[in-house]
Amino acid sequence: MGPTDDPDYVMIDLEFDTQDEDEAMDRLDDPHPGTQVRAFLEATRNDRLHPLWRLLAMTGMRRGEVLGLKWEDIDFEAGRLSVRRSLIPLGSEVIVSEPKTARGRRSIALDPETVEVLKAQAAYQLAEQEKWGEAWTDSGYICSKEDGTPYHPEVVSRFFRQAVKEDKLPTIRPHDLRHTHATLALRAGIHPKVVSERLGHATVSITLDTYSHAIPAMQEEAAALIAELVFADA
Repeated sequence: MGPTDDPDYVMIDLEFDTQDEDEAMDRLDDPHPGTQVRAFLEATRNDRLHPLWRLLAMTGMRRGEVLGLKWEDIDFEAGRLSVRRSLIPLGSEVIVSEPKTARGRRSIALDPETVEVLKAQAAYQLAEQEKWGEAWTDSGYICSKEDGTPYHPEVVSRFFRQAVKEDKLPTIRPHDLRHTHATLALRAGIHPKVVSERLGHATVSITLDTYSHAIPAMQEEAAALIAELVFADA
């Protein structure tokens, strides 16, 4: 079973398919899978699309889902966002698609630094709105072009590749940030159900099957922990 077994995956983000799965996992088959992501986020901290890159990495959302986020979807006080739509490339056009399952329509908790990045993005976007005046398009999207209009998903992927190349980083794609998020979460011992909810998978089994490479390490840690508990007083 692969990502295309997830109904939301098929309908929401066509960037990744099963033919690419082994290649992606090979890129992330690293004892420290967060290293590449951290290097990328640090190198692109001043990029216009840094908020988008950070959301991809820190939430495990799909590319189209992040592009579909609007300010109304952010609860700054609670530190959470709601996934309600996705931007899908259809040739040169972009269509708005709603999640096809209840699991796809989800709420995701944010870490404090990501919340601060979004607050800074709101201030930055407001300054651009004032600069453009009446020519500004009030689309409501968090990650928008200078005139307020949404990005085409494929354009965003091109910008991502350029950023990786310019900063001389290992070759990764936007979707690899999602994979790393899931891998790190599972290796950290976060319950698969929680990881599945963050990713928006239709079932927990999809998460476990897709990220089975992270399970052996968890098994070893579990064996060591159980032994420690059993022989704690020995």
